Amino acid sequence: MPVQVHATPITVFRSGVPDNRLGALEFVGGMELSSAEPLFGAWSSIRFVEGNSYIGVLDTGHWFTGTVVRDSDGRISGIENAEISPMTDAAGRSNPGKANMDAESLALRKAQVLVGFEQRHRIDVYPADKPVSSRPLRSLQLPFSIRELRGNGGLETLAVAPKGSPLAGALVAVAERSVDDDGHLFAGIVDGPMKGVFKVVRRDEFDVTDGAFLPNGDLLLLERRFSLATGVGMRIRRIDGRTIRPGAVVNGEILLEADLRDEIDNMEGIDVVKDADGSIRIILVSDDNHSILQRNLMLEFRLLE
Repeated sequence: MPVQVHATPITVFRSGVPDNRLGALEFVGGMELSSAEPLFGAWSSIRFVEGNSYIGVLDTGHWFTGTVVRDSDGRISGIENAEISPMTDAAGRSNPGKANMDAESLALRKAQVLVGFEQRHRIDVYPADKPVSSRPLRSLQLPFSIRELRGNGGLETLAVAPKGSPLAGALVAVAERSVDDDGHLFAGIVDGPMKGVFKVVRRDEFDVTDGAFLPNGDLLLLERRFSLATGVGMRIRRIDGRTIRPGAVVNGEILLEADLRDEIDNMEGIDVVKDADGSIRIILVSDDNHSILQRNLMLEFRLLE
């Protein structure tokens, strides 16, 4: 289903910071997205495939594909060739209900498109050449018991480590807010020679909503917090990739923390892309939950190293 998407530019992330430099990051630009198509929204995860083309998943059980357009200064300015398509389950059914197709995380590897679902927790493997029109080839075994995952706090992060990193291209999964007796988030190296369970320190009541690896093997975690007392918050945390191994409890430095005084919303997806000039870009998307009180955003930052 072709979808027309309207974009409103965002040029300043934080009021009073005209140069858009925020510690280790620089805000490059962003846009607020809207569409007359009722299915548009509920964006959970995004992965760039080639250049400015991307594939994403919606938590309503849909694929969302398209191409990001850039202006003459290289800032994101719109979306073209957008399409929304129903995902197919292992039984060949489209639209089998949100409880069965609550897609929350996404990763790409070789000939695979890997999708993490919650409620009916699993990681399904779709063929990379035609994921939109295919049923999953199989499901991957989790490194920890599925009973450890909460119904609405499951596999919010799937990320493939760089081949040259200590994890050598392994798939890593991190739970949103499923914790052990010490309050640490369940996580795991799903495959490869270091397959096993590790934990992520949960800090300040933030939940993990997505993650992506930097080229050097460090893992960026996108985190979200919401409460009546504090409102909506967003954070990006950097985990040293050398610390991710079976049995470890990992933590990391905070690269960015923001709230509703900044240009954020319910931030759900993150991806890392390498620009033509070699710089590292971090792209975030938000989930509006199909609510008139929330926005669909796409934000881009440059990593300053």
